[in-house]
Amino acid sequence: MIEMEQILQELMPYEKNLKEMGASLDLEGAKKKLASLEERSMAADFWTNKEENQKVLQQIKSLRNKISEFDELERAYNDVLTLAQLVNEEEDKSLLPEVTKVYRDFTAEYEKLRISSLLDGEYDFNNAILTLHAGAGGTEACDWVDMLLRMYLRWAQEHGYATEILDSLPGDEAGTKSVTIQIMGDNAYGYLKSEKGVHRLVRISPFDSSGRRHTSFASCDVMPEIEEGDDFEIDSDDLRIDTYRASGAGGQHVNKTESAIRITHIPTNIVVQCQNQRSQHKNKEYAMKILKARILEHRLLEQASLKQNLRGEVKEIGFGSQIRSYVFHPYSLVKDHRTNTETGNTQAVMDGGLDLFITAYLKYIKTKEE
Repeated sequence: MIEMEQILQELMPYEKNLKEMGASLDLEGAKKKLASLEERSMAADFWTNKEENQKVLQQIKSLRNKISEFDELERAYNDVLTLAQLVNEEEDKSLLPEVTKVYRDFTAEYEKLRISSLLDGEYDFNNAILTLHAGAGGTEACDWVDMLLRMYLRWAQEHGYATEILDSLPGDEAGTKSVTIQIMGDNAYGYLKSEKGVHRLVRISPFDSSGRRHTSFASCDVMPEIEEGDDFEIDSDDLRIDTYRASGAGGQHVNKTESAIRITHIPTNIVVQCQNQRSQHKNKEYAMKILKARILEHRLLEQASLKQNLRGEVKEIGFGSQIRSYVFHPYSLVKDHRTNTETGNTQAVMDGGLDLFITAYLKYIKTKEE
């Protein structure tokens, strides 16, 4: 059968590709490290240090997932290859749809694991803290922040990530001036680091009674969350902590008590704030998460070799500085200006369909590193 011979022909390179992927993932090293960590977890004093054991257990889970995902992919390859060869020999056309489906499932899983194998940065596995700021465009820009927030929340939901809004500041008339969210799950930062930069929107403004076209900008900042147990300490003497009354929506308790927190890290002059929660303690906890992430980013940016990979081209939030453009009028197009990846399905992108751009960016930075 011509169709089956074509599938077999397309399957042939995957044997070599899987071997290369296994080497890239350093599976032998992962298995040795897993065995060492599992032995460590069996020690009598393992549970005495909560921070340490949580970090070890997280590493064990990550390594097990890494090894099992590759093993399952190899099994899937062998299964589809065997099935295709059998059907081709017997020339049973009734099984062609089944073989085609199994083949497509395998290639989809292969591509998914191949992309995740590109995530080899020190903090790629961590949760992500993502902040959106309205730029040039006034009320339009604040509305654009709301649209981007919805896009990232949809993307996170589709990938099984948990999300939580840590802080937000409403716009004067509509939308949101700034918002910070935590996205929790394996490799959240590794994937979302591609979104760091300025995002440009072109559309007919719903706030313009004349129906004119407007251009708006918003910046997206993405940082890895620093997990408990990481070698990262902040001297309390370096912090100035202020409390104040929250502004904007939030209910009587939020607005009538000084529950909002502003923390200044004196050596770097980094300032973070949080006002969304009713509890001052909770606001402080969230503010410290954001502060740790920003101090880490500051430290890494001081290292020239990591600067381009971590920070990217973050410029003024306005014309000529965007990493991606979203055009709704006079035509439909979303284009990433770093990789030249584009799609005309703007609605799918705004509904969280970002994998096309994330994948292209990860390939792009990997090529630059090589």
